[in-house]
Amino acid sequence: MLATPTANDASKVGGARTRFRRRIRVCHVAYTFYENDNRVIRYAEALAEQGDGVDVIALRRPGHAWREQINGVEIYRIQRREVNERRAWAYLFKIAWFIIKAAIFLTALHMRRRYDVIHVHNIPDFLVFAALVPRMTGARVILDIHDVLPELYAGKFGSQEATNTFKCLLVAERFSCRFAHHVIVANHLWYDKLLRRSASVGHCTAILNYPDLRLFRPLSSGRPADGKFVMLYPGTLNHHQGLDIAVRAFARVHDRMAGAEFHIYGEGPARKSLESLTRDLGLQNKINICDRVPLREVAGVMASAHVGIVPKRADGFGNEAFSTKILEFMACAVPVVVSRTQVDAHYFNDGIVRFFTPGDEGDLALAMVEMFQRRFDSHRVIAAARDFAVAHSWQERVGDYRAIIDSLVTVPVVNEAIAR
Repeated sequence: MLATPTANDASKVGGARTRFRRRIRVCHVAYTFYENDNRVIRYAEALAEQGDGVDVIALRRPGHAWREQINGVEIYRIQRREVNERRAWAYLFKIAWFIIKAAIFLTALHMRRRYDVIHVHNIPDFLVFAALVPRMTGARVILDIHDVLPELYAGKFGSQEATNTFKCLLVAERFSCRFAHHVIVANHLWYDKLLRRSASVGHCTAILNYPDLRLFRPLSSGRPADGKFVMLYPGTLNHHQGLDIAVRAFARVHDRMAGAEFHIYGEGPARKSLESLTRDLGLQNKINICDRVPLREVAGVMASAHVGIVPKRADGFGNEAFSTKILEFMACAVPVVVSRTQVDAHYFNDGIVRFFTPGDEGDLALAMVEMFQRRFDSHRVIAAARDFAVAHSWQERVGDYRAIIDSLVTVPVVNEAIAR
């Protein structure tokens, strides 16, 4: 079910690694914090590991260096951002300013380095036009759609599909996809949607946010024996993530689970309302809302949890947005409670996750109690889920991305035997 359509067969790519190949230069452009975006990190490091030159243009948090090299990837953080936008105009203004700065900075870098590929990550889709000059001078362009923007905007700001804004975003999506030489999309439901309205077969590939097993793995020392039973959500704090549902569900049954705590790691517009809800329920000593931590740290936080909670709403955007947290919890050998959204029901089954009815805090509360009561006899489910995550990990699927890069760039190769 998780088989991914690709531009080339990944097995051929594996063979190509045994031959000498010209080093290429790739630049990623993303309106995101590099250190927290596992998708961008994996793409960038996958190319750096095989000797390609990789640069990333991204956002900067206060206190971070504007330029830094991590694992062979050169990162340029060209704009500061705080994730606190509550109004559409503020959100769009920051994005527009980033596009202008990224276009100028990317063009300057390209004049010196002559990139072979510019890999642009939405949101927004039209960030891809920052690559206009490199494209005109021979660079190939990838548009990577992490989130379908029209539906995301509608869910974030309460817009409707019939509004002019939604229609304009659809037009922007269409032109952005046509501008790119190849489109990558984050799940197969969106792949089908893009083929219907914006992209074409052969120029579009679905690549999920597969877990990196070097980071997401079971604890070698076991969980602390401190009497706590930690339920965990790590990620963005938006309305469609359904954290308010999870907080209310936990409030119903926390007194039936000795030592139970609910930990939330993340940032986003819903944080203040979640903190207020926690205070109103008198659960400040049971629910911890913590700042987001870098990817390499959050993997350890996830592995230390007893249960992962993924409580997305199933209305609109949340119904089709794949939760990479599920596979990451599985890879860490942590059982996970999952809202039965359309996309997650497409990829998972009751043998490896504990589903609950989306939006139903009572059903989620029952699932929490069940996971607590079965904490000593869930080894078979955990093992099956871990095997599933290993089979659908980045280590197994990295060839899909490398195949796309090689299909876009003419890379002369020399047979190793001839080279000798």
